[in-house]
Amino acid sequence: MRSKSVASGAERVFVLILDQGEEAFKAITDFADTERIDGASVSAIGAFAEAKMGWFDLAAKKYRPIVVGEQCEVLSLMGDVARGDDGRVSLHLHAVVGLQDGAVRGGHFLSGSVRPTLEVTIRETVAHLRRKKRADVGIALIDM
Repeated sequence: MRSKSVASGAERVFVLILDQGEEAFKAITDFADTERIDGASVSAIGAFAEAKMGWFDLAAKKYRPIVVGEQCEVLSLMGDVARGDDGRVSLHLHAVVGLQDGAVRGGHFLSGSVRPTLEVTIRETVAHLRRKKRADVGIALIDM
């Protein structure tokens, strides 16, 4: 992965270029942790060799996997960065990927193996965001 800070000050902006074979969720998480980012928006485009998204089953309080086991275009990957209850970086990302025949799959982004590249923009906010686990829903949500 290569990265470049394209704005600094109260609100930093970073561009990350992920390389083939990198696992996108882990790479973005590790970068946000290294840069001590605790409030940001994330957007990306590129492609994956394979990806996994999830559909949240509210009744079961867990994600049902949506596996894309083929090369796909990242049409949209967006979300945010916050800090979790444990003080660690917490990403909340959604993705829409396009398949060879033009069909699309989407959901809560869980993982993706980059091929050939993923271009990520992270826009840090002035506000520090915190995510708290909500027992009534079963997931951690941003706590205002």
